[in-house]
Amino acid sequence: MKVEGKLLLVIAVFCAGIAAIYWFTGYEDGGTVMLIGTSLLGLLPASYYLWWAKRMKPRPEDDPNGSLEQGSGVIGAFPHSSIWPFVFGLGAAMVGLALVFGVWTAIFGIVLAITAVLGIISESRRGGSI
Repeated sequence: MKVEGKLLLVIAVFCAGIAAIYWFTGYEDGGTVMLIGTSLLGLLPASYYLWWAKRMKPRPEDDPNGSLEQGSGVIGAFPHSSIWPFVFGLGAAMVGLALVFGVWTAIFGIVLAITAVLGIISESRRGGSI
């Protein structure tokens, strides 16, 4: 967690420096605010990761002398190929198209999305494709 936190902290400091340079050379408010927001978006997870790094035991990935065997463990099961993520994407796209074509399109999109969620749930509980 320390490596990730330090990397995000470097990104936050870099973006804050770029924001200062941008403000003093361009005098443009919008870009400066966006760069400050980017800096804060790097600072927030960095502070969280560094806070947790002090409170948890070091991971095998954090040990500079660690071996590959120390980081191994139970891998678990991976899902098979499925049509349901595609169906869910179609449903989400139809809900998005409801902003253009009207509310009636959202009805079909919501039905497709609910069907896809139920298909994903039933498929994951059985462990195979439907």
